[in-house]
Amino acid sequence: MNIYKQIITLSKKKPKKILFDEIEDERILKAASIISKKKIAKVVLLGDKETILSYAKKYKIKLRFNEFLQTIVISNQLKESFAEEYFELKKHKGITLEQAKQALEDKMFYAAFLLKNNFVDGIVSGARNPTARTLKAAFSIIGKKEHIHKASSYFIIPDKKKIFFFADCAVNIEPNEEELSEIAVCTANSARSFNIEPKVAMLSFSTKGSAEHPLVDKVRSATKLAKQKDPTLIIDGELQLDAAIVPKVAKLKCPDSVIKGDANILIFPDLQSGNIGYKLVQRFANKTAIGPILQGLKKPVNDLSRGCTVEEIVYVTAITNIQAQKVEKELESETKENKIKEESDNN
Repeated sequence: MNIYKQIITLSKKKPKKILFDEIEDERILKAASIISKKKIAKVVLLGDKETILSYAKKYKIKLRFNEFLQTIVISNQLKESFAEEYFELKKHKGITLEQAKQALEDKMFYAAFLLKNNFVDGIVSGARNPTARTLKAAFSIIGKKEHIHKASSYFIIPDKKKIFFFADCAVNIEPNEEELSEIAVCTANSARSFNIEPKVAMLSFSTKGSAEHPLVDKVRSATKLAKQKDPTLIIDGELQLDAAIVPKVAKLKCPDSVIKGDANILIFPDLQSGNIGYKLVQRFANKTAIGPILQGLKKPVNDLSRGCTVEEIVYVTAITNIQAQKVEKELESETKENKIKEESDNN
């Protein structure tokens, strides 16, 4: 099964409510129609039904509202409540109630509070707006998981016989060794959610001591830290790209490497190299890059490229749905553990 079919199949197992705030965008409405018809996720459009239908009519898109295609109307009462919640959340940083109310005029902020308060299970945005808008709402309102230092991102890049994960190519500009190790572990866990066994290469301009430099030292240290965080992880570094993905080169440069030139997760040392790397593959090799997909947040929020296609929106939505499934499982597990602990304490 290829990665595209795998993503859709996994998403369909338990459709969750995924919200779109950019209802005026033709691609969003086309994707919403496809997702709801194929029952990939439960689409929630932020806006009143009449306005949405007027856009659909303009673009000649048929929308059928049902369990898999719903709307949430922006409520002034909820907006006031969310503004007060945002003020309480950020007043220690000097935000005023008036500023909080102004922030809630942005639909992305309103959407983030809908997610935070369990009206929906995930958000997909960014078709018409810059990445910074999506990330600001996600980071300031949803926030990262407790054990995560910084949220990060990855791209899925399918090859003929293999699926690659590139990280971090969109969020962290210059991660330190601790953050780099965390990106590696988080991306490995993301791969596992697609039933893919991770083999992680920590990339550098050096392979196993072929060069000495503080930048190389950072990658080596990050590799050790990642092994400590997850002793079961197949990971190696520092590795040059060819030693990470070409078996013949790996035999020459690093014959004792556990990766053996078969890495499927490529962890770049900084945002510059990651961003340039995925775009080189995308443009020169004409490969599809699905993402960036955010990881490490308490609840899933994902950003679209403003040049995204309808197909890309469908796949990012399916991935967001899979992330929402994972969040639900984690919460169920946490609740079960707390219940067992309470019973044990009572006894």
